[in-house]
Amino acid sequence: MNLEKQMTALRQDNLQLREVILRLEQRVRELEAQLAKANKNSGNSSKPPSSDITKPPKQGGSSSSQSIGGQRGHPRHERPAFPPDQVDERHLHGPDQCADCGSRDWEALPDPVQVLQQVELLPKPFKVTEHVVQACRCRNCLAVHTGELPAALARTGLIGPRMMGLLLFMKGALRTSYTALQEFLDHVLGFKVSRGYLAKVMVRGSQAVQVPVEELRSLLPVQKVLNVDETGHKENGEGMWTWCFRAGNFVLFSIQLSRGSDVLIEFLGQEFSGILGCDYFSAYRKFMGLMSGLVQFCLAHLIRDLKFLAEHPEPMVQLYAQPILRAIGRMFHLIHEQVDHPQEDFQPKLERIKKRIIALTVDTTPLSPIEWYVQKAYPEVFNMAQRFRKHGEQYFTFITTPGVDPTNNAAEQVLRFVVMDRRATQGTRSSKGRTFCERIWTVVGTCRMNKRSIFRYLCDAMKAWADGLPAASLLPADSS
Repeated sequence: MNLEKQMTALRQDNLQLREVILRLEQRVRELEAQLAKANKNSGNSSKPPSSDITKPPKQGGSSSSQSIGGQRGHPRHERPAFPPDQVDERHLHGPDQCADCGSRDWEALPDPVQVLQQVELLPKPFKVTEHVVQACRCRNCLAVHTGELPAALARTGLIGPRMMGLLLFMKGALRTSYTALQEFLDHVLGFKVSRGYLAKVMVRGSQAVQVPVEELRSLLPVQKVLNVDETGHKENGEGMWTWCFRAGNFVLFSIQLSRGSDVLIEFLGQEFSGILGCDYFSAYRKFMGLMSGLVQFCLAHLIRDLKFLAEHPEPMVQLYAQPILRAIGRMFHLIHEQVDHPQEDFQPKLERIKKRIIALTVDTTPLSPIEWYVQKAYPEVFNMAQRFRKHGEQYFTFITTPGVDPTNNAAEQVLRFVVMDRRATQGTRSSKGRTFCERIWTVVGTCRMNKRSIFRYLCDAMKAWADGLPAASLLPADSS
């Protein structure tokens, strides 16, 4: 009887210990998942670099063997001299008298010893023109009549078109605050103006570029390749989203309340038949099911997600992700070889490595042949496998479609400027400010893409607005 009681007690202890082990295993998995999330950074996720606030100091100083400054062997960069038509004054500096005989009878040699061109700010680098509207009495009938300001002057008021262009350039391209604009005008130019008037200038600038910006928006649905991305925006504390549509020779920004597929439908339409470059966000996946074109999901985002798995605390997760990363590395090696040897046919090699990547990603049997167990024990691996089972082909559209980038860097690069603007200005406060940001960002981004002077374009746009005319197109003159 004693042995039976002992066996019964041992069985109960065994069951209790098993329950404890199961709870501890579950807790370990939860802690490992929390640790993995805590270790997310800009290198293994979509987090911005600014979120990497805890970086260990480098041992032994800088890891680079290069010295600071210009490197040996690099070509020297010197700015070209001003042409003669841009030189306002010319001063000749010769010797006073001959150091040998004291004579002052000089003959200038044709080649100068040194030419120095100096740029200086004028004490008053602007012109004030006073326009007086007179009242006049007719000497014949004694009737009194008054003159009128020219329409362009009446429209612009205190600040002329080029000065408006400068303020728009500083606000839009240089991310200058209204307070900083006030200080610049007051301390540098000696011209006092209120913040309210500066805000009116920005509204006028927004109106001036309305037509060319709307032209770009009308062209979005017919683009052959379009990269899209979005980032957060604040308006009086309310969360909104700045959408970026990057085409081949222009970019369009729009601030929306929604981050959903309804924005894509509004701007591109369900008949969009081009190629959409984007990340794996749900809005793009939903729109993909509605449109008739193709999708290229960003491989750079995928690599970051896989790096997160390759650095996961669970060894089995690492063993799943590391072979996939190596295969993608081989694919990019082939892509670079293709650039260096364009005459060779890399298509079969790329197709083979694509199939290899998809096969590795969807196969979770090395972790366990039981799928529900993989889903429970390794949810990140299961989600990655499901992603490729549904949309694996959409990561490799670029292989069969020339002119498509495998990453979404094109949109992310032009969006970076907007992110910096958001950090400097803390968002907008009204619908007018929102519209200004959309349009000025579009002007700045498109001009930069086409290596066009932003300041000159804004000055010309304000001159056209003053004359009651639409601004020139933002598209290059040779665009079809």
